Amino acid sequence: MNPRPIGVFDSGLGGLTAVRQLRRLMPSENIIYFGDTARVPYGNRSRETLLQYARQDMRFLSGFDLKAVVIACGTVSTNCLEELQSESAAPVIGVVEPAVRQAAALTGSRRIGLVATRASVASGAYERAFRRLDPSLDVHALACPLFVPLVEEGRCHPGDVVIETVAREYLSPLKEAGVDTLVLGCTHYPLLSEVIGGVMGPSVSLVDVGAEAARACRDLLAERDALADRENGGARFYTSDRAVNFQRLASLFLGKEAGGAVEQVDISRYG
Repeated sequence: MNPRPIGVFDSGLGGLTAVRQLRRLMPSENIIYFGDTARVPYGNRSRETLLQYARQDMRFLSGFDLKAVVIACGTVSTNCLEELQSESAAPVIGVVEPAVRQAAALTGSRRIGLVATRASVASGAYERAFRRLDPSLDVHALACPLFVPLVEEGRCHPGDVVIETVAREYLSPLKEAGVDTLVLGCTHYPLLSEVIGGVMGPSVSLVDVGAEAARACRDLLAERDALADRENGGARFYTSDRAVNFQRLASLFLGKEAGGAVEQVDISRYG
């Protein structure tokens, strides 16, 4: 058993969807979350800038003596994972491989869609992972750059004309391609599950990358006999922008109140 906390970071609040799943799967664990809300979104940044930001995020979290880190950011997972894994004393789990395995298990038609940020799609990381697993899979990847800022503004509910219009326009090529499984390649996107599901139809399975990463983290810790042995765990939240803004939207992602202290961090100190 290992009582040390699990670290999670994302460019903004989207990674809280992964925290929600971690708390559901492992309620005894303590979680440290950092959301780089001052620099969201990461999806339009160069790889060099992404690596700089991600290393700062990791340096901040490393001060908590973590037993594992979940990169709840599709953009960082697709562009910087190998470097971060090689530089970290704790195991680092990205969102790509767990989601790819689940999507491959679900598809019947062998046609799989992926929606993600521009940087994630440009990296080709998901396509490479699918090819390694099964070269016969037909993968269709689309960048959806407006999804993250709209979710961060709370524009993510069915009936919102803005997000529904954007979703229909973005997703029409995937409908035409006849995909039967769609990977939501950013941890912000589960907040759009109802909107995306409404556009794609009930025959299309949606894969939540944050949920799959949370399961992978649980499985890794169980395999290493490193799960916590306490009645209830807790969570501490850190943000690079105003804490009040974080608290205002956190319940949208967590499904309830944040349930822990929120502190602002000067992330530039970790450069």
